[in-house]
Amino acid sequence: MCISISTITLKVPDNSKGVLVKNLYLSCDPYIRGHTNSIQGGYADEYFKTGSPIIGYGVAKVLDSGHPNFKKDDLVWGLTRWEEYTLITETDSLFKIHHTDVPLSYYTGLLNKLISFLSSCFQ
Repeated sequence: MCISISTITLKVPDNSKGVLVKNLYLSCDPYIRGHTNSIQGGYADEYFKTGSPIIGYGVAKVLDSGHPNFKKDDLVWGLTRWEEYTLITETDSLFKIHHTDVPLSYYTGLLNKLISFLSSCFQ
């Protein structure tokens, strides 16, 4: 057996407004179970593609960004994927975390729902 160790550099592709994040907390919401019951066709196909990570809410740290609103080391929450690192290209559902006086994991639960509701009220 041969073990090889190497280093890779993760970065946002040139000319992209994407955000590369390291996922810290992922939400396992009850609504996901509903999607698993209707895997064939429709809405579930978007969330459960064979060989692809599940889409869900999470808290992450920005590693690299081509988007003017997000900088390296920002903490964010929004739609991400169930994987260690995610390149988020659709940033409409990504929000900066300004208040770190509560545990970050709260943003995947109650705070997520409250902030989502409030932001939808003011659009």
